Amino acid sequence: MATQQIAVRIPEALVQFVDSEVAAEHAASRADLIARALRREQRRLKAERDAAIYAALAGEPDEFEAMTAHASRTPLDID
Repeated sequence: MATQQIAVRIPEALVQFVDSEVAAEHAASRADLIARALRREQRRLKAERDAAIYAALAGEPDEFEAMTAHASRTPLDID
């Protein structure tokens, strides 16, 4: 997977948290921990989107069945 370096500013308390996680060997590096957090957020947003679709289709079993069939064939594109 190709990577790209970016610069971000985060509060000191978050920097301390990141560094403590790396020091405790819960993450290989700052970049590793932040990338994992972003992937988790990406999954959360996808789940939120799916929940909204489900809620919109509730009570419409024919459309729900079509959505389920479609979702079962659709890759999540999550690393």
